[in-house]
Amino acid sequence: MIGLKTLQRSKTLKYGVPMLMLVVGGSFGLREFTQIRYDAQKIKKRLDPSLEAKVNPQKQSIILEEEYQKLKEKNLDEWKNIRGPRPWEDSREYQEQQRQKLSKAS
Repeated sequence: MIGLKTLQRSKTLKYGVPMLMLVVGGSFGLREFTQIRYDAQKIKKRLDPSLEAKVNPQKQSIILEEEYQKLKEKNLDEWKNIRGPRPWEDSREYQEQQRQKLSKAS
């Protein structure tokens, strides 16, 4: 049989087992701490109705109906596609040019 002195001199028992226990125990400990963190965030966080509708499919149909009613009220036949300014263009100058073109066309 292996004697007690042999076990005490074994590097595996002296360094390997404590290291293995630290790694395995640490992973369980971290899991518990992160679970507490996520539970606390879930309690703090409340969704606004539009985001909640995206998550909850039952409320999503209600939101879609509201959006459809908004689009129904708008007159989509008389809109004009106006290009916005490019990054290198001055937006105020470009807006003035667009206003002048619209006033000439009318």
